[in-house]
Amino acid sequence: MRGNRGFTLIEVMIVVVIIGILSAIAIPNYSEYVTRSRVPEATSGLANLRVKMEQMFQDCRSYVASANCPQPAVPASGNFTFVINAPDSTHYTITATGGGPMSGFSYTVNQLNQRSSTMTSPSTWTGNAACWATKKDGSC
Repeated sequence: MRGNRGFTLIEVMIVVVIIGILSAIAIPNYSEYVTRSRVPEATSGLANLRVKMEQMFQDCRSYVASANCPQPAVPASGNFTFVINAPDSTHYTITATGGGPMSGFSYTVNQLNQRSSTMTSPSTWTGNAACWATKKDGSC
């Protein structure tokens, strides 16, 4: 007669503990990776809009939209909302504000190409007043 085959309770518990430890390490790292992968959506959209605003200024000598010089169309984005604010003919600020999984993220650029990022709750990232933060610690 052959002995019983199968796993003992201790062996199963050890496997469960190992899977739990791996999950505790992998899930936060994966979430951070996904968040970092969404940031270029904002930064590239801002860079593209900045180029379009400069083209508009070259053509119209003003950042303010008019009948002959419409403001550039903002890009469609699933995670960010883009807003162009041109209070006068020589100044503008473009803002990308996060929504959904990117709530709390805000990136800006102005006519002098001064970039900044502001992070508020629920984001756990650190913003940077001098550049677009692309990592959780606020580095660029």
